[in-house]
Amino acid sequence: MTPSRPAAMEAWPPAWVAARAGLPAFVLLIAVLVGVVSADEPELVALLKTLDLRGYTIRTAPPPFSGSTLDARQLSLTEYRGTVIVLNFWATWCLECRSEMPVLERLEREFSSQGLAIIGVNARENRDAVRRYAKELGLTFPLVLDRDGKINALYGVIGLPTTFVVGRDGRAIAFAIGPRQWESAPARALIAALLAEPGPGPATK
Repeated sequence: MTPSRPAAMEAWPPAWVAARAGLPAFVLLIAVLVGVVSADEPELVALLKTLDLRGYTIRTAPPPFSGSTLDARQLSLTEYRGTVIVLNFWATWCLECRSEMPVLERLEREFSSQGLAIIGVNARENRDAVRRYAKELGLTFPLVLDRDGKINALYGVIGLPTTFVVGRDGRAIAFAIGPRQWESAPARALIAALLAEPGPGPATK
């Protein structure tokens, strides 16, 4: 059953501290989501509402992480600076993930040249199981292996699939617990709107 209340709320830095301390991240999260991005982005707000995505009430950035991918490459979230990121937490035993993953693959193939990055984070499964699953479904986007569950804990994930959307400028846009219609017209409109936004400014030293 999909939880009715999200654990991954907008106070991500406290979640990161909680994860480092070995505590459930959702226990220490305080800020409550009300389903909007910001008052000056009405078009995004409308799209999020249509897709039943939870937006963030204050500007915040997802916590950085790195992990080994299925092809044994070290992936860091920071290397995707300047792209629109769809970060999907999933598992091979998740029935709802099975229909959602091929949809994300199609979006990756269609929009990657424009700056969209799909990243999958597998929950606590071994490489062989993930490899078989990826081959069966024809998945080519990066799949991070979270064998010890630290990345899941960092993001406060309590249900699968859970998906986070991040803008080009690094701000957290929204998230969803449970599957969504990612190939629908509103989802494509959301992706297109985010891809049209400017990227971040030059990194400061």
